[in-house]
Amino acid sequence: MKATKTKFVREYPVNASARLLYPYLSTPSGLSQWFCDDVSIDEDKVFNFYWDGSNHYAEMTSHRTNRSARFNFLNEDKSHVSDPSYIDFSIETSELTQEQYLKVVDYSEESDEEELEELWEHLLQKLREIVGG
Repeated sequence: MKATKTKFVREYPVNASARLLYPYLSTPSGLSQWFCDDVSIDEDKVFNFYWDGSNHYAEMTSHRTNRSARFNFLNEDKSHVSDPSYIDFSIETSELTQEQYLKVVDYSEESDEEELEELWEHLLQKLREIVGG
């Protein structure tokens, strides 16, 4: 039986320009500062997100400079998955307040909403400290 996936979507206010924020969402050096223990990228442009002693491979399947980045996770042998887990970051600006928001879509097998909420709150706290927002 296939594990059911959950789509977790939240918007977090971030007090930083899109230009400042984007490298933290799209580059190994930026992501490794707040998102996971370490990130590397190989010659095939496969990202390796390293958490708690294990590797998680992903491809950046779409990105728009200073706007968004999306990572689809792969199998351990770096092969594609039919229904991949993914993380999608997009930087949005409120028309009314001109405030910046980071919209996070986390599509994964983690179904505990509270745990995801805590995890992303913690991650965003770290990101805000780095970007000064």
